[in-house]
Amino acid sequence: MKVKDVRFLKSVFSAASFPELPYPEFAFMGRSNVGKSSLINMLTGKKDLVKTGSRPGVTKSVNFFIMNGGISLVDLPGFGYAKLPASVRSGFLPLIQSYIHNRDNLRLVFLLIDIRRLPGDFELEMITLLAERNVPVAVVATKCDKFTRGGRLASARAIADALSVDVDSIFFSSAKTNDGRKEMLGLIDEYGGRKAAE
Repeated sequence: MKVKDVRFLKSVFSAASFPELPYPEFAFMGRSNVGKSSLINMLTGKKDLVKTGSRPGVTKSVNFFIMNGGISLVDLPGFGYAKLPASVRSGFLPLIQSYIHNRDNLRLVFLLIDIRRLPGDFELEMITLLAERNVPVAVVATKCDKFTRGGRLASARAIADALSVDVDSIFFSSAKTNDGRKEMLGLIDEYGGRKAAE
């Protein structure tokens, strides 16, 4: 898939404000500081599309973007950064859960995991919730430029074991080297992106 254009649509802080869109939707979720914003910028080829910050937990809203005139991309709040106020953190999970429950056009979720970290309760809960809604999940190991090929594979095996998935189903990604871009755009294509954007 070739990215022809992409634009920011809106940021929302409550489920009541989610836009009604006719497009197939693809969401990105993960813990704070996992590199969601950088990955979306890399994926779309737009360096400053999504704001990235030096402090983890910058994304506190659900951010909607339109790609190729007929594909919805959604940046969900990062979860679990301890230095954010408890009142802010406590609002993230219900907002993410509401998003998953209320988006009938949600085709695929990219679940991002820092390759240097093992997934925990948040990732397992999200996979379970998405399975209940019959929403496919693509597990993406981010920041892969931090490791050699051998190190990547070892970390991917540990992540796969923690999630009880096949190691071959994990995608490697790096916003610095563009690793994984072709594969993720291919998944968007596969799950309805190409037809919608035609």
